[in-house]
Amino acid sequence: MVVSTIVERSPAEVWDAVRDVTTHDRWMADAEAVRLTGERRAGIGTRFEADTKIGPIRLVDRMEITEWVEGTVMGVRHVGLVTGVGRFTLAPAPGGATVFTWDERLRFPWWLGGRAGEIVGAPVLGAIWRRNLKRLKELVEAG
Repeated sequence: MVVSTIVERSPAEVWDAVRDVTTHDRWMADAEAVRLTGERRAGIGTRFEADTKIGPIRLVDRMEITEWVEGTVMGVRHVGLVTGVGRFTLAPAPGGATVFTWDERLRFPWWLGGRAGEIVGAPVLGAIWRRNLKRLKELVEAG
């Protein structure tokens, strides 16, 4: 699933708001807390957990950063109960703004319905992620 928004701030300003994964719970409504689980704080190899809640479902989402292009790209691999890959991409937009794109490909465990759960859950996750991007946009634009 891919969602995106235009943030009326420079890519550098948007990157400053997302580079520290421990702050993602400020704008991700489904993330209740994020904590590092390794020595690294940024870049490839950074490991972290997010306490995630979507409706009645709660789980710990374990991730590792697998791609990092300073100011442009952050890619993660989900390695917990939910597996898959995700990627944030920042691109310049007209007027000094930024196109922020979130691409996520997740695999659900059997107890969340496996492939059927992924299909049924896609619209719900899409709505949550669009709301998260709205919150990120508001946070960054507010300074």
